[in-house]
Amino acid sequence: MNEQIINFIIQELHGGAEDLEIMAEDDLLGSGLVESMSMMRLIQFIEETYDLKVAPQEMTIENFMTVEAIVTYVESKNK
Repeated sequence: MNEQIINFIIQELHGGAEDLEIMAEDDLLGSGLVESMSMMRLIQFIEETYDLKVAPQEMTIENFMTVEAIVTYVESKNK
């Protein structure tokens, strides 16, 4: 799941930038890797790929700050 999310960020949000490296623990928001409009695209990707609905109150920094946090969030929804 980490790899799938990282690939989406690189391919879809950064135009396939070959020199971009993202680690699962990188701060996506603080580093500028994902901005507010990009975050909405990322959430849409998460919903479609993992067949879940992200409620507005769940769109928090804690759930989407890192790829690790996103994976933890998705796994908690799929229990």
